[in-house]
Amino acid sequence: MYSTLLLPTAIKSIHSIKSKYLEREVELEIYLPENLLGNEYVNLLLVNDGQDLAEMGMEEILDSLYEKWKIDPVVVVGIKAGKDRLLEYGIAGEPDFKQRGSKAELYAGFIVHELLPFVKSEIPVKIKGKTAFAGFSLGGLTAFDIAWKHDGIFDMVGVFSGSFWWRKRDLSDGYTDNDRILHEMIRKTKGKPSLKFWLMTGTEDEKADRNQNFIIDSIDDTIDVVKELLKKTYSRPDDIFYYEMVGGKHDVPTWTKAMPKFLIWAFGKS
Repeated sequence: MYSTLLLPTAIKSIHSIKSKYLEREVELEIYLPENLLGNEYVNLLLVNDGQDLAEMGMEEILDSLYEKWKIDPVVVVGIKAGKDRLLEYGIAGEPDFKQRGSKAELYAGFIVHELLPFVKSEIPVKIKGKTAFAGFSLGGLTAFDIAWKHDGIFDMVGVFSGSFWWRKRDLSDGYTDNDRILHEMIRKTKGKPSLKFWLMTGTEDEKADRNQNFIIDSIDDTIDVVKELLKKTYSRPDDIFYYEMVGGKHDVPTWTKAMPKFLIWAFGKS
């Protein structure tokens, strides 16, 4: 008699952490793979703006990929943003020209010192595979920043329509492309963090074209991130994957379509 091989199934549960760093309750949606044999290399994915995952149908996305044998098991942790999202997200220690991101360093502390220990102590499976951090828009910028500065923890980062325009000077105040905070951070970092990068934009992400080159800013800014990474001797496609979605917009439906591609890139069957 042959036994039926059970496939992993994603089960969602709701949790919360009382954060000392952020001085608030942080709500989480955790998507846990069930029906495991016990010898799998289970991965971990943290996602900023986790309030969008339910609308995306994350359970269905994961189950579909499991059924098609496309990905290894992954614990997905959606971190819901709070009312101070524009202060908590950003580049740690480098607020933008409107002082947005002034709590980004505290948010990074929450991720590293509160969230990760909570997840690893509370989930009933052991993380033995890869650890990734992803996010949408400003949440993507933040995921990049935290992973970049903690590459001993994270193996890869995924950015959907990232806010790589994040700048220290307003457009009307003598702005140049050198004012983009994340690009400068990459340039000034000594050494080369041990990371892989998945960067996504949509051709209809926005309308703005500040340098009038007929390419929207979100694409320009993301391609310039790729260029800065290449200068650090990262390579394509081994270290950097850039995905430009034709017709993609700055919205959840677009990121829903892109999510399976990211998950296969990050956690594809080994």
